[in-house]
Amino acid sequence: MSVACTYAALVLHDDGIAITADKIATLLKSANLTVESYWPSLFAKLCEKRNLDDLVMNVGSGGCAAVAVPAPTGGAAAPAVEEKKEEAKEESDDDIGFGLFD
Repeated sequence: MSVACTYAALVLHDDGIAITADKIATLLKSANLTVESYWPSLFAKLCEKRNLDDLVMNVGSGGCAAVAVPAPTGGAAAPAVEEKKEEAKEESDDDIGFGLFD
């Protein structure tokens, strides 16, 4: 039921209300959800130590940073090389061997 505590903490944060164990427990009770008694206090302690705006904004961000490649500094720019694009051959169901629409 940590998901319920997560949502309760996000609701409190979104409304600008201080996130405490009592307020999380109150929200859960009003939603007719029961959790172990230690969950609200754990989430309240987490929210005291972390900035929730940073946590919300960094969800799904990868651990790798983009690396910038420096532009050439001198000389003429290298001519652009055109890549030969192969046209994708459309496959019919018969080519794949399914034969669903025979």
